[in-house]
Amino acid sequence: MIYLDQAATSLIKPASVEHAVVRAMRTMASPGRGGHEPAMRAAETVFRARELAAELFHLNGPDQVVFTCNATHGLNLAIRTLVKPGAPVVISGFEHNSVTRPLHALNARIRVAGRRLFDPESVLKDFAEMLPGASCTVCTYVSNAFGYILPIYEIADLCRKEGVPLIVDASQAAGVLELDMQRLHAAFAAMPGHKSLFGPQGTGLLLCGMTAEPLLYGGSGSESLEQNMPDYLPDRLEAGTHNVCGIAGLLAGMEYVREKGSEQILQGEKALLRQCVEELSDTGLQLFAGDPSLQCGVLSLRSPEIDCETLASRLAERGVCVRSGLHCAPFAHESAGTLETGTVRLSFSPMLDAVQISRACDILRQSVAAG
Repeated sequence: MIYLDQAATSLIKPASVEHAVVRAMRTMASPGRGGHEPAMRAAETVFRARELAAELFHLNGPDQVVFTCNATHGLNLAIRTLVKPGAPVVISGFEHNSVTRPLHALNARIRVAGRRLFDPESVLKDFAEMLPGASCTVCTYVSNAFGYILPIYEIADLCRKEGVPLIVDASQAAGVLELDMQRLHAAFAAMPGHKSLFGPQGTGLLLCGMTAEPLLYGGSGSESLEQNMPDYLPDRLEAGTHNVCGIAGLLAGMEYVREKGSEQILQGEKALLRQCVEELSDTGLQLFAGDPSLQCGVLSLRSPEIDCETLASRLAERGVCVRSGLHCAPFAHESAGTLETGTVRLSFSPMLDAVQISRACDILRQSVAAG
């Protein structure tokens, strides 16, 4: 099997992640729910994960790190806190449904900025024009469909000048690109644990530059006499029992990222992307590749003769795992002109090597040639 679907989830993880999950299942109870050794061991693991996330993403302290089920959960927390029904909101032209559906549910008046692929100047121009009067901005750092790296720090500067709070969807960026919350001054940044942080599915982080309104209400292990949720983070947003096994695995995944270095991971993935582009340049496929400085380890492509679902199925039959379709990002495909066809998406991981990429390109070439 050649796994080229890292943008969906990191299937191949460091061995330490699996070991951490199993150890937690066998030795840890619930943090904040007792003073016995299994509960204390769980509390220590959860706190270490908060500390490491605060370190990786340059937060003032671990209390600003909230554990979520996934990035969607975190984005809903952030959007429900900052966006009132019917309010004007600016988004990029490359947002995921995890952003657009919560906004649609609130009947937000959406302004879409920057609909040209691999063109950061047009993004900044549109944001500058659309930000005045907006109640909030929600922007992806990296397009999940095309790997396009948006100029998030420049967008953050524009938001700060206009006094518009910023929510960052860091789903494809966390673990690969620098995410400095102190530089961004973002209200929130949401990310999954299971992509390039190499944690298990069912984990995520919400980085908080401000307090937020809960989506769930219930036990927090603190302030048990009060019927309101605690008014401080992270307890305010973490109702119910923590996913301790998942958090233990996420901690191990973040330790891997810290040890390997996000820059090294990024450059390795970019090298695999460039190799793919070179090896597929004579196939007749349309490759959505831009300036290397504007694209991380995601390559979308399509064939003028074979629909994307058929091509992906042929690859799957021969052990190459990709994703086809609209990737839960119709805004991005509309911006790129691929809404009617979708694309086949290849996404890269530090667990891959050049030999595997060459093999995958050979299989893709043969699949296209089969007509």
